Amino acid sequence: MSSLSQVTEVAPGYRARHTLPLRVEAVRQLRRRRTLVMGLVLALLPFVLVIAFAIGGAPEGREDRVTLMTTATASGANLAATALFVSAAFLLVVPVALFCGDTVASEASWSSLRYLLAAPVPRARLLVSKLAVALVFSAAAMVLLPLVALAVGTVAYGWGPLRMPTGGELPVGDALVRLALVVLYIFLSQLVTAALAFWLSTVTDAPLGAVGGAVGLTIVGNVLDAVTALGSWRDFLPAHWQFAWADALQPHMEWGGMVKGVSVSVAYALVLVAFAFRGFGRKDVVS
Repeated sequence: MSSLSQVTEVAPGYRARHTLPLRVEAVRQLRRRRTLVMGLVLALLPFVLVIAFAIGGAPEGREDRVTLMTTATASGANLAATALFVSAAFLLVVPVALFCGDTVASEASWSSLRYLLAAPVPRARLLVSKLAVALVFSAAAMVLLPLVALAVGTVAYGWGPLRMPTGGELPVGDALVRLALVVLYIFLSQLVTAALAFWLSTVTDAPLGAVGGAVGLTIVGNVLDAVTALGSWRDFLPAHWQFAWADALQPHMEWGGMVKGVSVSVAYALVLVAFAFRGFGRKDVVS
């Protein structure tokens, strides 16, 4: 007799796809202290920037060059763009690594993973639910920062067009669309970090190991990208394209860099997620 028929006899009406509902998993993760702390940190960053500019005066560029930082106080839209600029390389990496690296490893560290699988929750269903919720929370973190920055910047500097570093301005409507594209690109470019953290979460029982490993390897990628001797090999590094979204804040948008960045990130992410599902499907779960 097959295992499925045995489960059906024990629990009539059992449906694998109905186990571990996304809503239940989302509520569990929302109530976690680390979720609230991460949201608070991201929400406070725009306030820190406004206070810093108020204390230090208007930001100035190096050698009189105009950058996103120097236009930060021009409008609320400019502060939102600046907040993304200062956080994209590291701060926004942390929630992605945290939410995705804490998925399976946290259950193992609490010794509750084997009980979930004995519920029974199929392994593939468990991974799909965990990863889907983690990606939703990661996306929410990336949306939260510019939204708060836009609101805080509007109160501090007014509601107005986006002043571009290259000269000229974008009307408010166009600026909001461009900022939405920037957030979407940052999220897609971080899929490689999400997949890396998720894979590490399936091979270790230590959540901090999965989160730290993903953040650490992301930092290594940034370091390698700074090694100009690697030449065109850097094109295969996700870090090489992390600021390609700046092309969206030009008078005429350039898609080439963003398309390459998304392609590299998604390609790595698909491979890493496949590793996670294949490895966890054969793993002997004892915790």
